[in-house]
Amino acid sequence: MARRSTLTTAIAAALVLGLAACGSDDDGGDSGGGGGGEAEGKVGVILPDTESSVRWENFDRPYLEAAFEDAGIEYDIQNAEGDAQRQATIAEQMITEGATVLAIVNLDSASGAQIQETAEAEGVQTIDYDRLTLGGSAAYYVSFDNEEVGRLQGQGLAQCLEEKGVAQGNIAFLNGSPDDNNATLFSGGAHEVLDAMPQYTQVAEQAVPEWDNQEAATIFEQMYTQAGGNIQGVLAANDGLANSVIQILGRNNAAGAMNVTGQDATAEGLQNILAGDQCMTVYKPIREEADALAELAAALINGDEAETTGTVTDPEGDRDVPSVLLTPISIFRDNVKDVVDDDFVTAEELCTGEFAAACGELGIE
Repeated sequence: MARRSTLTTAIAAALVLGLAACGSDDDGGDSGGGGGGEAEGKVGVILPDTESSVRWENFDRPYLEAAFEDAGIEYDIQNAEGDAQRQATIAEQMITEGATVLAIVNLDSASGAQIQETAEAEGVQTIDYDRLTLGGSAAYYVSFDNEEVGRLQGQGLAQCLEEKGVAQGNIAFLNGSPDDNNATLFSGGAHEVLDAMPQYTQVAEQAVPEWDNQEAATIFEQMYTQAGGNIQGVLAANDGLANSVIQILGRNNAAGAMNVTGQDATAEGLQNILAGDQCMTVYKPIREEADALAELAAALINGDEAETTGTVTDPEGDRDVPSVLLTPISIFRDNVKDVVDDDFVTAEELCTGEFAAACGELGIE
């Protein structure tokens, strides 16, 4: 079992200039949904990229499609491919094509807030999906408890170090993108746990711009070199960054010798755990997040007040945003099966080649 979320002229001009560059969306931008359900409106969802994590296209998109179709809501899901101007252009297209609710995963708060201001001027309501837009105007925010994600990572790293017999040691932080508010929350939660443990000396910490895995490898290699290889644990913010760390360790004949955390419970991350190269990850049941977004969108379309779990403070906007925060789950080697049982990752994609024996040992089939 597991161990225990009317356009201004300037804006219009910017969006029109970007329209031709964006063109048709290669990621199924005209996805039609809604088979005559009760909610009458259209939801536009803009995912952030395809590079920071495999979750956006592999999990969020299909779960969102299923949730909107179950709710009988027409939808359009597109991907900004890491480009803030493209995201703004997609938003304008969606509004022009009749979106009544717009949900975004912002690439940064400034561009996200501008999109929301534009939408509000056109009478379109907005929802922050997964990342809170600081200084924004979203009616709702749905995500996981991101400080808790960080706390689970910090607790997980401490547990892994203890289980490896590391009574004292050096640890490094490889944080997510500095312009991602979630990354700030992950780091804050992890520090809340690890700063209270003087037996672990924090020898390095750096954020990875745009969650770029290649840059993460370069950053960690510099950390590792500067520390003379004397690092016993790495608080890596997600599985992609963790894999970059593992690659560098492999080049230095130290794979499996260091405790590395992760997040997202990707097939690659889980395989790294089975191989002993990563000690834990944090699983976020994205289906629950997609379902919650569909419920919030339906409430806005129907003019109802949605059920939330509380509020999250936006310090830049000086407001409390009604929110749905879901519960993340720690995954270690002994409960990898929980992720498979939840149909998040299949046994077929996880238990390939060298990982088959570990899957058999853990009852994953």
